[in-house]
Amino acid sequence: MDPAAQLRQYHTRRHFCGSGGVSIGAAALATLMDSDRCRAATATTTALNGAHFPARAKNVIYIFQAGGPAQMELYDYKPMLRDRHGEELPESVMGDQRLTGFTKGQASFPVAAPISQFRKRGDCGMWMSELLPELGQVADELCVICSLNTEAVNHDPALTYMVTGAQQAGRPSIGSWLSYGLGSENSNLPAFVVLLSAGLIPDASTPLSARHWGNGFLSSRHQGVKFRAGADPVLYLSNPPGIDAATRRRMLDVTAQLNQQRADVVGDPEIEARIAQYEMAYRMQSSVPELTNLSSEPNYIFKMYGPLSRSPGSYASNCLQARRLIESGVRFVQVFDRDWDHHRNTPTHIRTKARLSDQPTAALIRDLKQRGLLEDTLIVCGGEFGRTVYCQGTLQEKYGRDHHGGCFTMWLAGGGVRPGVQYGATDDYSFNIVQDPVHVHDLNATILHCLGIDHERLTYKFQGRHHRLTDVRGQVVEPILS
Repeated sequence: MDPAAQLRQYHTRRHFCGSGGVSIGAAALATLMDSDRCRAATATTTALNGAHFPARAKNVIYIFQAGGPAQMELYDYKPMLRDRHGEELPESVMGDQRLTGFTKGQASFPVAAPISQFRKRGDCGMWMSELLPELGQVADELCVICSLNTEAVNHDPALTYMVTGAQQAGRPSIGSWLSYGLGSENSNLPAFVVLLSAGLIPDASTPLSARHWGNGFLSSRHQGVKFRAGADPVLYLSNPPGIDAATRRRMLDVTAQLNQQRADVVGDPEIEARIAQYEMAYRMQSSVPELTNLSSEPNYIFKMYGPLSRSPGSYASNCLQARRLIESGVRFVQVFDRDWDHHRNTPTHIRTKARLSDQPTAALIRDLKQRGLLEDTLIVCGGEFGRTVYCQGTLQEKYGRDHHGGCFTMWLAGGGVRPGVQYGATDDYSFNIVQDPVHVHDLNATILHCLGIDHERLTYKFQGRHHRLTDVRGQVVEPILS
């Protein structure tokens, strides 16, 4: 095939549409010559997307408690349950709610009362479990939503639903949507970073997958970048032995030129995304090691976050790392906290998780506030669903709780939400919502709204349809906004 015929073969509609403006690849190549031109290109790209209206928050730290915390054990105070312990959950309360395979065959559904007492915390008088003494001290900063609900009752679809707006795999995660819509505040760091906390309870862990922070059908530039614990936080970022910075620069220059030649022929935007990612990786070689080295933090900060904050990969260390990432301009930090799946031995496991998470989470709020960052940073904390008020199996000392999507609790702080309030309400059994339900899509619409984004306007056309994070529904929860 002659070169002209080959060019005609690859001159697709995508190539024609993409050839009308300056390509991303060309902008990336410009960084090699002129950093001012690079900043101008980045600003133009951001402005083309950008916020739809003034934002309340600039950044998000999303603490995802994978497995589903028991709402009645921590935040949803139900004093009647102590008197009902061991009694059968009334059929009028259970109704026709969907049950999982773990408990739908049970002959009996005995109520299991929370293991801990509750008391009012803060000037707002918010009821909170005594398992959370440190968070109780910052109760006046929290906006607790007791009326979250989801259709999903199994971990993977429920977790996928929360972070992508769909139960089926393949959609962009919320961090990817924000990267696509707003870009990054720091050209040397990705807009979306993921921190995975090490699991410590073998029978309470929930599997996590890279697609939970994936870019779906968006450009791969918006994929979440996982920072690992240890000396090499990002895989394949460091130069191999024998390769110095100058050699790496020459290799990238030649690779970028070859990729750009191919992009000019076939018009595939993923080639241009690859060029941009190579350049980002090169800049991250100097920015990431310094950012992930916590040795510069003073002792009082480690004391604030707790003794495990010095252990890389721990939840406490990741909370501290999340503050550093936000401080450096990362748009969206997703902290995954494992071991909240308490099908067995809830009394022991809920104590363990509360003890490990309470101090670091409260420290994150305090730390952001003392640095003047809480006002611009939205913290979101919760899991993919809640737990049942009845026990799984027979009621015994080490009872467990099954999944429950009918109602569960999450909290937000900072970034434009009202502090010191509790929104929504459930019945006396923490089983059904009786006031102000908040759906998964409503939560995501509200998160986007805090960042200045109209969830109905942040869309991407894929396979003939304009997709969005909130699918075809979702309402901003206006009463919780400051």
